[in-house]
Amino acid sequence: MLVLAIDTATSRVSVAIGDRGVAIGEVSLAGGRRHAEQLAPAIRYLCDELDLSLDQLAAVAVDIGPGLFTGLRVGVTTAKVMAHALRVPVVGVPSLDLVAYPLRHSPRLVVSVLDARRREVFWASYRPVPGGVQRVSDYEVRPPAELVADLDAGTDELLLAGDGVDVYRDEFASLDHAEFAGVEHASPSASALVELATARAEREEFQLPDELHPFYLRTSDAEINWEHRSAVGA
Repeated sequence: MLVLAIDTATSRVSVAIGDRGVAIGEVSLAGGRRHAEQLAPAIRYLCDELDLSLDQLAAVAVDIGPGLFTGLRVGVTTAKVMAHALRVPVVGVPSLDLVAYPLRHSPRLVVSVLDARRREVFWASYRPVPGGVQRVSDYEVRPPAELVADLDAGTDELLLAGDGVDVYRDEFASLDHAEFAGVEHASPSASALVELATARAEREEFQLPDELHPFYLRTSDAEINWEHRSAVGA
């Protein structure tokens, strides 16, 4: 089963193709917010390098967020259009899961933290279990200081991962029972998306393209500005 995985939830654009759940090729670009410009060429380049055509795909997988609004729209829309055109299922996986999954062998409680801008972070915590991780908190968005205070009150040994940890490293450094996963775990993993999505597709846990939507957790800056202007006008 060949699966195309698309991740545009953060400032990076990552694309991977997997065969039977294992990534056989991956492209990752740190291009700021050029998701719309970089995604299609990255897919085309990867297919060319692997000597594959899109009509060989059995499914399309995509990181549904939370993350950057524009990036998520680009990734989810591309996945839906491709799934429609190729008549294959689409599988959506949350970004925080994709940060935590590669750390499934850690004995510590894994805390995924992604920069949400506006002095906030997206986060969730995961406990490693045989074969993967189990989420043990809700997906949330909150100021990093509040998250640090809650984590500090707990007794678990922690493993912190995601770009939000790097952005707010001074705050998270105050946790004396935490380790940092490192820059290699700063972004959602496209290889993890291949593995998780393949397993779900094999169990027929996929979605119709029209049912797939980005997972935002909060309103966008544009919506907030519109509400503010409407309130002022009223």
